[in-house]
Amino acid sequence: MVSDLKFGIAVRNVTTGVKRAVSVLADALLPPHCVLCGLRANRTGNLCAPCRDELPRIVHPCRTCALPGVPPGSVACGACLANRPVWDEAIASLIYEYPVDQLVQAFKFRQNFVCGETLAGELVAAVESSGQTMPEAILPVPLHFLRRFQRGFNQSEFLARQLGKRLHIPVLVDKLQRPRRTRAQSGLDRKARRENIRAAFSCGAISHRRVALVDDVLTTGTTLAECARVLKQAGASEVLVWVAARVPDPRESR
Repeated sequence: MVSDLKFGIAVRNVTTGVKRAVSVLADALLPPHCVLCGLRANRTGNLCAPCRDELPRIVHPCRTCALPGVPPGSVACGACLANRPVWDEAIASLIYEYPVDQLVQAFKFRQNFVCGETLAGELVAAVESSGQTMPEAILPVPLHFLRRFQRGFNQSEFLARQLGKRLHIPVLVDKLQRPRRTRAQSGLDRKARRENIRAAFSCGAISHRRVALVDDVLTTGTTLAECARVLKQAGASEVLVWVAARVPDPRESR
């Protein structure tokens, strides 16, 4: 048994050494390039230092809707104090403007998963620095099966899995469902968005009391609000919203 253990350790050490050598060789032969400017980048971050530093990160966010610009010392914007969303807290890592919009569109519509990993990394950093109590589980905003078939994947699920892996939180991929197909929300006004998304989601009973709902972009919040409502009906007492990017216009905050 001792010899078997030593053999196993030796094999593991060799495997680790081979992986390290392959990584070094890959860096030499296929150096990573920044997904935004094309210059040499860090393999783990997918961005060069200048592009990473210039990303429009959200400063002094409202803890409820994630809009930037809340005065230091305040935790919520005036709109949220007057009319709180269905969810309890929100975190967004980036403002949805250039070049973040390019990252999101390349990820969402061209299946550029390197851009998706970049967005996930920024969101992980925002969550870790927020001081927010971690949820018991993470759920992605679901797509209707036909939309998922057309797109080839669910961008929210990709982000949720990245977050779950990096933050060591279980991801409930199939718990929240979207059985009703709806029109695209883009181009609809606030009232039409609410009507369009009403009763589009379903969820079986869940035992987790505090959960995080993950999506790529928060615009008016109608989709996330409907998901949060369904999750609370299913048993969640607190719903957090985690999004990669936030549309900055206060007029679009609901």
